[in-house]
Amino acid sequence: MNKGKLIVFSAPSGSGKTTIVKHLLGQEDLNLEFSISAASRDPRGEEVHGKDYYFISLEEFKKHIKAEDFLEWEEVYRDNFYGTLKSEIERIWALGKNVIFDIDVAGGLRIKHKFPEQTLAVFVKPPSVDELKRRLKERSTESEDKINMRIAKASVELATAPQFDVIIKNYDLPVALEEAHQLVKDFVSK
Repeated sequence: MNKGKLIVFSAPSGSGKTTIVKHLLGQEDLNLEFSISAASRDPRGEEVHGKDYYFISLEEFKKHIKAEDFLEWEEVYRDNFYGTLKSEIERIWALGKNVIFDIDVAGGLRIKHKFPEQTLAVFVKPPSVDELKRRLKERSTESEDKINMRIAKASVELATAPQFDVIIKNYDLPVALEEAHQLVKDFVSK
């Protein structure tokens, strides 16, 4: 497995990484394809199986772990697993495309460690933890308890930022989008 470039975007929930990744996917000059993660949770809001995530049962997820089918995986919350199937990366590389990830911090760092030369690992930093909380509440997709769990996890995730190749400060979205585009463009053209 070493055919194309890997671009990882990681950040605490609510930082804007998904918005940035969606923007980059629309830039034809980057030749990107989205890596769809597997998740052992139910869809939220308008999420679609096979587009946003591969929603699989907890039992099935654990079978994939035992079979070593994942490039990386993480138990993000109790019995709530996320991971990248090796077959997903192979699918994208077979299309002749570069892979872009929108994944958690631990998963992003695992990919960077496995493919250090092929990976651009980008951490998206939010303006503040208070702003993160506001954004998560605005989504109206999760309970107050879930939001508080995400905020507690965000502090730990923010401490990992220096381990990434680049930190994009998402204080002004148009500026962050332009910075992300230039970074990825420079990386994929190497």
